[in-house]
Amino acid sequence: MKPTNDSNLSTRRDFLRTSTTAVAGAALSGALARPGYAAEQNTIKIALVGCGGRGSGAAAQALSTRGPTKLVALADVFDHRLQGCLGQLKARYANQVDVPKERQFIGLDAFKKAIDALDKGDVVLLATAPAFRPIHFEYAVQKGVNVFMEKSFAVDAPGIRRVLRTGELATQKNLKVAGGLMSRHSRPLEEAMQQIHDGAIGDVITAWAYRMHGPVGLGGRGNLSELAFQIANYSCYTWLNGSFIVDWLIHNIDVCCWLKNSWPVSVQGMGGRQVRTERDQLFDHYFAEYTFADGMRMAAQGRHISNCYDFFGVTVHGAKGSAVLGEGQPRPRLFKSHNQTSANLLWSYQGPESDQYQVEHDRLFAAIREDRPYNETERCAKSCLAAIMGRMACESGKLITWEDALNSDLELAPGLEQITSLDAPAPVMPDAQGHYPIGMPGTTRVI
Repeated sequence: MKPTNDSNLSTRRDFLRTSTTAVAGAALSGALARPGYAAEQNTIKIALVGCGGRGSGAAAQALSTRGPTKLVALADVFDHRLQGCLGQLKARYANQVDVPKERQFIGLDAFKKAIDALDKGDVVLLATAPAFRPIHFEYAVQKGVNVFMEKSFAVDAPGIRRVLRTGELATQKNLKVAGGLMSRHSRPLEEAMQQIHDGAIGDVITAWAYRMHGPVGLGGRGNLSELAFQIANYSCYTWLNGSFIVDWLIHNIDVCCWLKNSWPVSVQGMGGRQVRTERDQLFDHYFAEYTFADGMRMAAQGRHISNCYDFFGVTVHGAKGSAVLGEGQPRPRLFKSHNQTSANLLWSYQGPESDQYQVEHDRLFAAIREDRPYNETERCAKSCLAAIMGRMACESGKLITWEDALNSDLELAPGLEQITSLDAPAPVMPDAQGHYPIGMPGTTRVI
């Protein structure tokens, strides 16, 4: 779901995002085809699992990569969403879309059928609610197909550990895996990071990750079952999306970890529901303070409340200057002071526009066609764990270490893999008054 007032924000939920230029991946080779490997002249078949706006956008980007591609299967729990996606893609990529009725799969087990429609070495795009990502990723790799998986990659530590194990299996099987932390593929941000890593603003002292904008919407219930309603509104249920800090703020948390080229060792924080009255599980504000091994602090601030100060990006303070960059900041800037005025501007990106959404697919498909090692699983999973540990700290009020988070056995949706029908009870059910369980600092168990 989109916030109600974020029309100026660039989100991963936009369909068929375009730019004036799409930065291609590495030049493609013409190596001979062999099992599990698609050379430039060979068609790569694609299956999409999760046909919402982000899945539709990912399919469009995959079909826009260099070399022949064909979409051959779609899967979703809702037929109307699948049909809407199919119609939009056919309108733009008519010659690359071949999804007859027998390869349109509906239901909680539809992901298996869509992946089974591929051959080894083809590509599946995983874009369902994050709770399902570890399950779908594992099945895809076991079947020998390459994977693009949208963020977030899990909602709890058991899911993260499963994703990490699956990533190791993908490496063993020479499969390519890309994750949807698209800021890592932004040319402007890559250049800004190089400047910082080269010492342009001195040693990094603090970093601040922000995502503050209007409220996340909750859709109508209609005649949907409880489980179907929650899946349709997955951004509002912690067991499905991991919380606002995991599913929405993850990009700029990842950018801050990129600044350090490391992961935080602990986090403490706070959050709650200040104004939100919708009957869901969402906190409407978060503040998580992370500490890295060298003592550097990083803060992640998330809020989705109307009529408040909004900011979307990352602010960095260094020993010799500062920077503004990250998701939400298409033209990063470095300053020779902590006072970020035009007079103190040290560097700003002056190159062409860069569509990082397209670039991440260009690089994945280029690696497949060139048969180069390409596996973003570990980095993506660890960035996701950093966000998860922030949620754990804010909801519990406890200081959470990296080891606490990684080794936790608490599942947000135990038994999810055994749920096969939308008529089954949801993993989290409302009480008699229609209220859902919400994190309560001081009492909520997260480990």
